[in-house]
Amino acid sequence: MTDTYLRSLGFVLAAPTPRHSQTSFDQAWRYQYDHVAADGAHLFIEHPLGIAACRLSAVEAPLTPQDIFGSVGLHDRPALEAAISAFYKVHGGMGALLPVRPTSAFQPYRRQL
Repeated sequence: MTDTYLRSLGFVLAAPTPRHSQTSFDQAWRYQYDHVAADGAHLFIEHPLGIAACRLSAVEAPLTPQDIFGSVGLHDRPALEAAISAFYKVHGGMGALLPVRPTSAFQPYRRQL
C-alpha cells in the first residue's frame, strides 16, 4: 500500500507530524477515513512496526484484540476495500465528512532583492 493509494480511498493522516520526526512509510503509519459512520464511529487503519499487515479499528490506537475488527495483508487491496465497505455497512452507512484540520500558515520571510 502506498500513501497515494490510501489517500485515493479517502484516508488522511491520523496525526500529522513534522517531516523530520516521521518514521519511514515502510516502517509504520496510521490513517483515518475522511468520513465518520452514520452512528458516529470513526475508521482507522494502521501498519504497526514489523508486522506485514494493516489493522482496521474504530479507535485510533487499538490496544486489545477486541478493538481490531479487521486485519488485511499490506498489499491486499481488494480485502481492504471489502473491509471498509463492511465497516460502514455494520455502522449504518457513511456519515458526514470529517472537518478539515487547519494547517500551519507559517511562511518563511523572503527578503526583496
